[in-house]
Amino acid sequence: MDKLRALQYFVAAAQERSFSGAARQLDISVPAVARMIGTLEHSLGVSLFERTVHGLSLTADGSRYLESCQPVLEQLAAADEALRGAAVRPRGTLVVGTSPIISQHCILPALPLFHARYPDIQIDVRNVDRPASQDAGAAEIMVLYGWPQQPGMVHRHLINTRSLICASPGYWAAHGVPKTMVELKQHNCLLFRDQEGTVIDFWDHERDGQRVAVAVSGWLVSSHRDVILDAAMAGVGVARFTDVSIREPLRTGKLVPVLVDWESKHAPPISAMYRSSQRRLPRVRLFIDFLIEIFARMEHERTPEMTVRLEAERPPWYRRRHDRASATPPEKAK
Repeated sequence: MDKLRALQYFVAAAQERSFSGAARQLDISVPAVARMIGTLEHSLGVSLFERTVHGLSLTADGSRYLESCQPVLEQLAAADEALRGAAVRPRGTLVVGTSPIISQHCILPALPLFHARYPDIQIDVRNVDRPASQDAGAAEIMVLYGWPQQPGMVHRHLINTRSLICASPGYWAAHGVPKTMVELKQHNCLLFRDQEGTVIDFWDHERDGQRVAVAVSGWLVSSHRDVILDAAMAGVGVARFTDVSIREPLRTGKLVPVLVDWESKHAPPISAMYRSSQRRLPRVRLFIDFLIEIFARMEHERTPEMTVRLEAERPPWYRRRHDRASATPPEKAK
């Protein structure tokens, strides 16, 4: 048995959670993957995977084995790539895991510049919104909103965001512009539902040390951020977005922010996450540097009134199951 190849097949199957996914990643046949992993299990005398109709899941032995052997493979890959990099341009496929919002509004617009610099690096963008997402295991680097927790990974802060309260010019003309946070209760607020099912109806903002938290309401709730965005631009109501995700509607005037002198401590930061061993890979290292560059440019392009002054804090409802964020205001959170 080719032990190195067996380990590569095992890691790929663990990342993809299926033999077929591993076969696609490695560009080989499914039976070849199944046979090699079966031989590896026989040689170890343990089962590495639970096999079900829904795919593969690691056994306890498989999890321990993956934790031990994955860094070894990454170090070998880094050594190979570093040696090749001395003579040729950086190359290979870089798997980036991120949310659709970050990829669409932050990363994708800048990717042609990265490609122009490093034309031999192929970018594979996967839909990942948390370290436990299905494609997270295959990602060499993740770019995520919020406060994700993942032991054993390096967290690199990229930017603090601002939560902007916005509506279309037509909506403000028809319904009036609020002069205070409390006046938002009189408006139809478009509400986002997070992945835990919590409706984010608690808009908590500060100004000059004064804190005002408003439980807003409205007739439209959605877990699809673009539904809320399209409704806001169509004049349906008022919504709250992170500033880096609506740069184009702000630039074109399709959305107009109000109460900009108020700022939320709970605006989610954006961070890069990766295993420390992968930092040795030239393609990973170059992309991390590129992320730092493009988010620094976003920071520089902020107008003075949009500068982030408050340090982001994890809100009490984050990653908890509540029907509504207003059910757990800060003063009641533990």
